[in-house]
Amino acid sequence: MAYRKINVELVVFADEADSVVAELNSAIDRLEDAHTIFGGGIKTAAVQHSGTRRKSALMHTLAAADTAAAAFKLAGEKVAGAYKKVI
Repeated sequence: MAYRKINVELVVFADEADSVVAELNSAIDRLEDAHTIFGGGIKTAAVQHSGTRRKSALMHTLAAADTAAAAFKLAGEKVAGAYKKVI
């Protein structure tokens, strides 16, 4: 029989870590009702924030929408200016 090890890495705020671990343990207990789980456990370790905040996909999408809106507005102004010069 073949086995697979499943690793999950989560980063949470330090003050919420204990409640997250408790909820994960209860979720694992519920999984054991339907599936056979061998061993495992939850380990916690302190990490330092790298200092630079990375943008989420939503933030990238919003920034792209702002850029597109500004480009359309600028293009509209250019067309209006050219139209006024023609007339």
